[in-house]
Amino acid sequence: MEKESRIKKQAFLVTLIFFMSRVVGFIREMIIAKIFGRNSLTDAFFAAFTIPDVMYDLLVTGALSSGFMPVFNEHLAKDDEEGAWKAANTFITVALLFILAFNILYFALAKYIIPFVAIGNVKNPDTYNLTVKLTRIMTISVSFTVCAGLTMGILNSYKIFIAPALGPVLYNVGIIIGAIALGKKFGIYGLAFGVILGSMFNLSVQIPNFLKVGKRFRLELNLQNKSFRRMLKLMIPAWIGLGVLRINLVVNQNIASILDEGSITGLRYAQRIMLLPAIFGSGISTTIFPLLNTYVARQEYKEYKEAILYGIRILLFIIIPSTFGLIVLNYPIVRLLFKSGKFTNHDVAVTAFALAFYSIGIIGQCVSPILTRSFYALQDTETPVKIGIVIVIFNITLNLIFVKFSKLAIGGIALTSSLGSIFQCMIAYTILQKRVGKFNNKRLLTTFVKVMVSSIVMALIVKLSYGYISNILTFSEKINDLISVSICVFIGVLVYFFMTLILKVEEVNAFVDIIKRKLSKK
Repeated sequence: MEKESRIKKQAFLVTLIFFMSRVVGFIREMIIAKIFGRNSLTDAFFAAFTIPDVMYDLLVTGALSSGFMPVFNEHLAKDDEEGAWKAANTFITVALLFILAFNILYFALAKYIIPFVAIGNVKNPDTYNLTVKLTRIMTISVSFTVCAGLTMGILNSYKIFIAPALGPVLYNVGIIIGAIALGKKFGIYGLAFGVILGSMFNLSVQIPNFLKVGKRFRLELNLQNKSFRRMLKLMIPAWIGLGVLRINLVVNQNIASILDEGSITGLRYAQRIMLLPAIFGSGISTTIFPLLNTYVARQEYKEYKEAILYGIRILLFIIIPSTFGLIVLNYPIVRLLFKSGKFTNHDVAVTAFALAFYSIGIIGQCVSPILTRSFYALQDTETPVKIGIVIVIFNITLNLIFVKFSKLAIGGIALTSSLGSIFQCMIAYTILQKRVGKFNNKRLLTTFVKVMVSSIVMALIVKLSYGYISNILTFSEKINDLISVSICVFIGVLVYFFMTLILKVEEVNAFVDIIKRKLSKK
């Protein structure tokens, strides 16, 4: 109980900040949509983002989760802080040298790389040239984001989550400043400058905490350090795995680039909405991962499995109703968030269509990081790679089928992504059970069935409520959407809450207990 209470408190606070980041991120997307719309300019901007984002994932998300943090935490769990920092210093130095070389090469070779990222953009010389220029500008931001990611990994290892979680909030603020303050003068280039500014903000907010825990930090290059070598050994398979999975992004973007103008942008906006509930997955996986590393280091595998299962059950409780809600209210939500300025009704319809299909895979998007990091905590980075290869083949095959034999357009891309993420979780969960023994699947299945029943009832009532409310409102379109969506969300939360109470869902009782304790303290 003490372990679960600690996870709840940390996950709640981090999730709250992640939620703030998503809100600011939505404000950012709304501003971009209003100022620039959904067209070739925004397609170029988001395409230019691809490779820097991939590099960030490879070096930070992959390297830290798979190689750096398990080894670093292992030293800390054994009270060997000096050994932890000797390995960390070399790791950080190598990472900085690597990213410096990447920036130089990518800046020089951008025009040759873009055709592999968004082949459709090449057909339009103006869009192609713009994509290249934006890519070169935003390459500067990679250095700051990588440094921020490295700092985040170290702070999380010391159980410091707040400052790293605030980084993305300030990152979005920087882009908003670029869109509003610089967009009028520099056009779409203002957004690129905003990305650089945001990446600087992201790093800056973490520096004070890093200075407190990083007194042993120094730039050094001891390539013979055994722990550093073990980090590399664990990291390289994860790099390959992430690289394989990122092929999905490139394939999706290439397919979108040959569809109607603005397809890349519509797909991205739908994905941003879909990722809003996914903040719970980010918050829970972020707080659980250091615990998993510690349990494995101490060979406490019972606690290791309990932490994983607890995280998955909480996600089922939160994410499944969110999925049904987004499917039922997809159109009014997109219209409320994005319809303004240059973003038209047609843009709303296209984005809402993609959102409905993306929503199906939210649970996979949330659970997958927990399962992947569970393997990383076991210092097994090869299994996620093998799973990733299977998923890439699955996604590419399904994408080609949908493009050739259906009229789903970007909806087909979104559906493929959703099915792939769910399939990935199923494979990972099955393999993990073979590695560490069976989880309490009866407990998990009970939660799943009860939550599904509660969510279906909620969705039906929300659908009927929206039809009635939207017909009686006579304000402006934006106000009508705001009122109707807000009321429907409120109704949905109440219905879901009471349904889970009636069905005695274990997780809702935990939340009720927390509220009771808070009230009793007052």
